[in-house]
Amino acid sequence: MPALTALLTAIACCVLAAAPASASSRILGHDLCHAVTPATEAHLPAFQCRGKPENYQHASLWLRADLTAPGIDRHDLTLMMHNSRFDRLRVGFLYTDGQLHWQQIATGQFGAHWRAGGQIVFSAPHRDAPLQAMILRFDRLTHLEFLRLRLLGGDEASQQATVLATAVGGALLLLLLGAIYNASLAVAVRRQFPAWQAAWAACMVVWGLFWSQLVLLISPDLAGAPCAQICTALSCLAITLATQSAVTALSRPHLPALPRHITTALGLAVGVIGVPLSLMRSGSITFWAMVLDTLTLSTLLAVAVCLTLAWRRGSGEARAFAGAWIVPMVALASTQFLDMDSLLWGGGAQMLVLLAAAWQTLWLSVAATHRFTRIRLERDRARQAAASAQDLARRDPLTGLRNRRGLIEAAETMLDAARTQGSPLALLLLDVDKFKVINDTHGHEAGDQVLCTLARRLERWDGAVCTVARFGGEEFAALVAGLSGLPLLQFAETMREGIAQCDHGALGMVTVSVGLAEAKADAGAEAPGTFQSLYRLADEALYQAKRQGRNRVVVAQVPDVPPEMERQLILS
Repeated sequence: MPALTALLTAIACCVLAAAPASASSRILGHDLCHAVTPATEAHLPAFQCRGKPENYQHASLWLRADLTAPGIDRHDLTLMMHNSRFDRLRVGFLYTDGQLHWQQIATGQFGAHWRAGGQIVFSAPHRDAPLQAMILRFDRLTHLEFLRLRLLGGDEASQQATVLATAVGGALLLLLLGAIYNASLAVAVRRQFPAWQAAWAACMVVWGLFWSQLVLLISPDLAGAPCAQICTALSCLAITLATQSAVTALSRPHLPALPRHITTALGLAVGVIGVPLSLMRSGSITFWAMVLDTLTLSTLLAVAVCLTLAWRRGSGEARAFAGAWIVPMVALASTQFLDMDSLLWGGGAQMLVLLAAAWQTLWLSVAATHRFTRIRLERDRARQAAASAQDLARRDPLTGLRNRRGLIEAAETMLDAARTQGSPLALLLLDVDKFKVINDTHGHEAGDQVLCTLARRLERWDGAVCTVARFGGEEFAALVAGLSGLPLLQFAETMREGIAQCDHGALGMVTVSVGLAEAKADAGAEAPGTFQSLYRLADEALYQAKRQGRNRVVVAQVPDVPPEMERQLILS
């Protein structure tokens, strides 16, 4: 949308641009004396100073400007003109002593006469005699209305060319960065709008290279009419891309289907008509230019309607577009009141388009970044909330330790690691001794406090090689990796003794019975067992600890069976 607004004048700049007189530099208007001759005519013709030239598109158009008017420095004079569509241009500087000095350019042969910003420069040679007149001969000029001619002093022309080249380079750099950034953003977020915005910015970069003639640094053969024709085609393509960018940025719930389809169709029509118009050198080019201008204005109006509808329906994208639209709209309005040839260092409306396009792509890039960053933050919060919910589902609400589900999931991970590394894994089941007596005597609240105190003590061992959990009721569990045999038994005893040392106030000492089951790979086994087998063995050992008097560790014993059956029992 902002791109579309900024490009409203681009077609006129490349097809029918003209400007009023300037107070700071002499503008050569279309009231110059003129003559039309065959292309083979070499002698100066007889000029007419009334009427308008006709039938010059396939001939030679001669223009003569009198330089004897007051206010013209006839000893230091430079002609600056915007590139247009012609085959050849000869500029003659006529001095008062009768000398006529010619300078010439042709399509593909601009030499050193071109400047950045779409300018062509002819400097009058310094001579003692002052200038009297300037004669221009155009071969196969597309249309007289295309010509934008200015007379400046040599120093002023040099300064304007330098500043204009700097401004063009800066604007193109910003557009290029915007194109790269939006393309990367489109890949990262997988959305259409940044992709269309990147395509539009890239198209504007190419358009700027051709309009400013910087492309001649790479391909001098494109000088002249090819550059002007390509500019027209790229302008129309940019409008099409800008329209699609605006439509895709407004989400479907905020924009009805009918205005969306109408706007898209109008944008495509501009691109379709612009291609043949860019190839035309004569004929009904003025008519088709008017049709294209009408379509462009209609497209702008349609996009404005879409923007308004989406905004009224609460679209955040529409608000971002409105913010980016301000500068292009002001730029467009200023072309109706200000002389763009004398402003913007002679770059005219095209330079205004380029600057407005750079502004809007920066605005929309920042807006898109802000929007997608907000979406990403919301997504991260949602993922964090989901992860927290999943973690809560695996935690015991009373003690904060893992619950049965959390322990089993942790066991699967630890068993996989044990299988890979061939290391042992053990399960300890800890059951609070005489817990029912505590509840019956002191109440369930006291029983809960005991469980929380034991849980805080067990958390001391929770880490990379030990995972503790409340398995249910007054039963706790611990998965221990990397320990086997006597070190494992010593670890279990340390845990039992540490729990017995907990301070429960008036309740006195609370002890636990521990059942220990170890899954070890025998000589032919690659896996250390399964959680189900460990649990069965540890549970049996726990009951034995209870029967043997409580407050003790009992190691599960695998039945005396052949190795094949023992392995099958453990892994079942």
